[in-house]
Amino acid sequence: METREERIKRRAYEIWEREGHPTGREQEHWDQAVQEIEGEGPQPERGPVVPDPTVSAGSKGSKD
Repeated sequence: METREERIKRRAYEIWEREGHPTGREQEHWDQAVQEIEGEGPQPERGPVVPDPTVSAGSKGSKD
């Protein structure tokens, strides 16, 4: 089963792709992903999730 953090990472990456791969907006994408995931309904894991500082949205699978 996918963890809450994994879902947020995936959603933040999708947002980053949808917006054309902008740089420097990782925190905005993360925050938006958290809001979207939490808005989808009750989740067993709630509370703040801090993004892994060693992984940025721009480095996941980028082909640029």
